[in-house]
Amino acid sequence: MRRRRLFWQLYPATLLIALAALAVVALDTTSSLRRFYLDRTAEGLESRAHLVEDQIVPLLVAGKYAEIDSLCKELGRRSSTRLTVILPSGKVVGDSLEAPQEMDNHGQRPEVIDALDEGKGHSLRYSQTLHETLSYVAVPVRSQDKTLGVVRAAVSLAVIDSALWGVRKHILFASLLIAVVLAVASLVIARRIVGPLEQLSHNAEGLARGDLGRRLVAANSKEVGDLAETLNKMAADLEDKLATVVRQRNERDAILSGMVEGVLAIDAEERVLSMNSAAARLLGVDSARAEGRSLPEIIRNIDLHKLVAAVLSTHQPAESEVEIRDREPRFLHAYATVLRGAAGGRPGALLVIHDVTNVKRLESVRRDFVANVSHELKTPVTSIQGYVETLLDGAMNDAAQREKFLKIVAKHTERLHAILEDLLTLARVEQEGEKRDLLVREPLRPVLEAALGDCEAKVAEKRMRVALTCPAELMAALNASLLEQAVVNLLDNAVAYSAEGESIEVECIEGEREIEIRVRDHGCGIAREHLPRIFERFYRVDKSRSRESGGTGLGLAIVKHIVQLHGGRTAVESAPGQGSTFSIFLPK
Repeated sequence: MRRRRLFWQLYPATLLIALAALAVVALDTTSSLRRFYLDRTAEGLESRAHLVEDQIVPLLVAGKYAEIDSLCKELGRRSSTRLTVILPSGKVVGDSLEAPQEMDNHGQRPEVIDALDEGKGHSLRYSQTLHETLSYVAVPVRSQDKTLGVVRAAVSLAVIDSALWGVRKHILFASLLIAVVLAVASLVIARRIVGPLEQLSHNAEGLARGDLGRRLVAANSKEVGDLAETLNKMAADLEDKLATVVRQRNERDAILSGMVEGVLAIDAEERVLSMNSAAARLLGVDSARAEGRSLPEIIRNIDLHKLVAAVLSTHQPAESEVEIRDREPRFLHAYATVLRGAAGGRPGALLVIHDVTNVKRLESVRRDFVANVSHELKTPVTSIQGYVETLLDGAMNDAAQREKFLKIVAKHTERLHAILEDLLTLARVEQEGEKRDLLVREPLRPVLEAALGDCEAKVAEKRMRVALTCPAELMAALNASLLEQAVVNLLDNAVAYSAEGESIEVECIEGEREIEIRVRDHGCGIAREHLPRIFERFYRVDKSRSRESGGTGLGLAIVKHIVQLHGGRTAVESAPGQGSTFSIFLPK
């Protein structure tokens, strides 16, 4: 089958489409202009009719029809408009072109009927009197809510068509000029499209010897057909190799993207060859922008640079711990080994990075916890040991001393018991922190009332007052027993650090997204520097006074963990001598 050249397929089609679009635009433009002229003419006729209306009202009331006819002829001559005055019965009493007594009854004219019924009438129709098509606009003439007649203004469409003809000539001339420009532009565009394809057809043999490609179906056009045949030769030789390379690349990318560890490949010049998403996230860089750039340019960390330099110089594996200083410090463990087969034949380096921030944090927490527990337990144990040894050394025989020492031993034993109870409570809360199904949506007020009941004896002992403000209908998803424990701990603190006779306010405030449980006291207050650490385990603002009050240093830590189990947060506002306000925020 003889193939047509692509040029002769493309050029006539584009030219025909352009000319068709031009013709549609030209026709639509002339049609729109005619509608525009007709609309403007109707508006002008309506204005003229209203002007005549004002002048003939007294004449219609007086029945001076001859004067109305004379006025119509005079105004029609001046305005080049046919003016007609018609009574509601349809009788014509004035016309600018004809004698009224010789004219037919106009009561059934559509514009007259619309004017009497709707307040305005408009129509385009053929005039039997003038034997041409006119545009009519009729308006009613009223006086004291009584319709006296109708004023009709008309103008021949020949006037409009005459005005439009000049515009049509300009549009026709412009359309012809644009058609010539489109023909030349289509020719240029067709040659620009076909030219590169012809060039590609001649060079396709070179592409078949090494560049990527695919099998193509021969098209009807000669140029594309030749190109498809040439590219098919290349595709046949490279199909197996490309499939293997793509499969291996996809497998590698899938493995690297699925790894939690960061993997970073670097050449001998310390340029980044590739990195997976985990490495980009851990190092805080953009993997797409990092590839091809030097390592010091994208990562400014001296420890990491030293590790890479050591591997590149010694060609031996090495590892190091790297600290990334961001908004929050992060600790990474980097293992580097030699990368064989890198660009240029010289070995590069392959880094595998692990995030050990949580491990470091847990180790720090464990050390602090062990130190704090040891410190808290050492004081009562030492005291118990000292007093027991004193009793064994002879104080047992002194009844007064024996009773005094035993009371002290009992007091420290109770303190040890309180510390152990709080540790067990904290462990239980942390264990239940993953069990979100423990939360049940129920009213808050009964929980707060139960907490106040638990503290009633301590409040009465210090002659204090507790005011509770909480809507009965306020509900939240909560674990009643744990939340009650948290509020009891806050109330215990408020009672312990307030003077006798003071008041404590417990208030629930419903916000847009959270419910705030606020416990406010008027006690000694807390200095600003202690507020960020107030919820830490065993943290004390005043160690001696805390122990005198019987506190274990774990109450607020228990509160924090209970609130975290509820998906909420804690906050505190305080100043020395101005009391403290502890807040629990629960998700609404």
